[in-house]
Amino acid sequence: MLQLQDIVYSVPDGKGRKTILNGVNLTFNDGERVVITGHNGSGKTTLAKIIMGIIKPDQGRIILNGEDITKLDITARAKKGLAFAFQQPVRFKGLTVGDLMQVAHGRFALRAELCEYLSKVGLCAADYLDRELSNELSGGELKRIEIAMALLRDAAVTIFDEPEAGIDLWSFENLIDAFDTLKSDKRVTIIISHQERVMQSADRLVVMNAGQVEQTGAPAIVLKSIRPDAPCAKLQRSKQ
Repeated sequence: MLQLQDIVYSVPDGKGRKTILNGVNLTFNDGERVVITGHNGSGKTTLAKIIMGIIKPDQGRIILNGEDITKLDITARAKKGLAFAFQQPVRFKGLTVGDLMQVAHGRFALRAELCEYLSKVGLCAADYLDRELSNELSGGELKRIEIAMALLRDAAVTIFDEPEAGIDLWSFENLIDAFDTLKSDKRVTIIISHQERVMQSADRLVVMNAGQVEQTGAPAIVLKSIRPDAPCAKLQRSKQ
């Protein structure tokens, strides 16, 4: 279980400080897939970075399985079982997919084991393990490789920042299937997204507005309550 208690975060704006997050309280239960949405500037990505330890809150606490991890840095949180997939995956020239997966695994893994995890996300493993993490890989391919790494790590909490960004429709449908492979009784999956199809796949949908939690609940109920003129209603619908 992951708990956020009264999270506040602000940045300098030339006239003092601008509040980005204002008293956010959220609980993520074991086995739950939570999608966080809202208009640009609502604080979604900032909240994700605070959970991972990329930035530190001005006040508030982050509790992981009863332990206060608020003061831990990103490396220490990774060791505690947190993983973060960036909106734009990092490309490493000279490093292969297999090399990166070995690093993510934290111990030596046989090629057969790495192939198994790539296959789970819809990639032909034999074609990818020895490929370089360069511009030759599409955004959709990199997204799925990141998910394979998350599966391999078996992280307690996995955070995805707009995983649908920059991928084609075919890759997007496979992305949804790949999220289903992350589902387990112990794993918490947090997804930052504007995409309605991703939101519909959640166990719980959280809508943020002006740095606060505006709504939270079952996706079917929350999506119906979003009016066309609401600040967070500009949600990207998947192309059918």
